[in-house]
Amino acid sequence: MTRPDPSHSAWRKSTHSDAEQATCVEVAQQDHRIAVRDSMDPDGPRLSLSGPAWRAFLSGIKSRA
Repeated sequence: MTRPDPSHSAWRKSTHSDAEQATCVEVAQQDHRIAVRDSMDPDGPRLSLSGPAWRAFLSGIKSRA
């Protein structure tokens, strides 16, 4: 199995983010997974989550908001 090339992904971040905020994450869909990276270090490490793991991640974040 080959890994998707992250340089060809459409990375997105929250509309609440701006250029002055250093604590942003970006997400991109890569095949059937969701990739998450630090917007200040786009070539750094990434998380790669399955659909169910991504939904659980979001649910956990929302429950703490």
